[in-house]
Amino acid sequence: MPPSTPMSLTLAGKTILITGASSGIGRSTAFEFARTSPTNLKLILTARRIDRLHEIAGQIREEVGEGVKVCVRKMDVGREEEVSNLVASLSCEFRDIDVLVNNAGFMSGVERAPDIPPSVIDSVWATNVTGLIHMTQAVLPIFKKREHGGRGDVIMLGSIAGREAYAGGSVYCASKAAVRAFTDALRKELVGTRIRVISVDPGQVLTEFNDIRYRGDGEKADAVYAGSDPLKPDDIAEIIVFAVGRRENVVVADTLVFPTRQASSTHVYRKL
Repeated sequence: MPPSTPMSLTLAGKTILITGASSGIGRSTAFEFARTSPTNLKLILTARRIDRLHEIAGQIREEVGEGVKVCVRKMDVGREEEVSNLVASLSCEFRDIDVLVNNAGFMSGVERAPDIPPSVIDSVWATNVTGLIHMTQAVLPIFKKREHGGRGDVIMLGSIAGREAYAGGSVYCASKAAVRAFTDALRKELVGTRIRVISVDPGQVLTEFNDIRYRGDGEKADAVYAGSDPLKPDDIAEIIVFAVGRRENVVVADTLVFPTRQASSTHVYRKL
């Protein structure tokens, strides 16, 4: 049995729900929670690709043993009915959620107005904004039933794009700005409780995001981060777990994280 650490003790017994857990930051976050508190933790992993979730569950079990219980659910956060049915579909063992990691998000294409396909506008908004809001509303009643006005953690995965817009990303930037506004308002609405609202805004992170954005054109996707040494999903996962692992009265409310060669969404040093 691995030795206990202050953070593993803080996380012990908690149930953590992660959306978009099949790859990238969501997948890394699942592993980071499991490694940090490997003897008494429950993970609920959701995504559209259920086969990947089963693979991840098996890999976590193989790495840390049976101390981490994993429940997987196929869910598209952009579909309200799937979000609404999620909590009811969970067994009693997993229903008392302590932490929600709103990680699911995507972007497709780099078209500029007025040439942005309506389907892209609708899909990005449904996943990045309304999906995140529906997920938060689905879980908050669980948090608010607890003593002292409520207790639990909501982690919002934002982006530097929500703070500083850039050409070719208008819809994505708008969606992340909306997330930032919702997060700030929610934190103020819950200030009389022990519910912590935590935002993490990454800069460049090397994930499948660019492959999806460039619709499978690997050459264009690779060119975005060429020479810039981007962050890895594990870097963001470590920050999320650190924030959740703080003492209950400590809120790591807002984190902006860059690789060393980035200073803003548009100011990136590239080694040629």
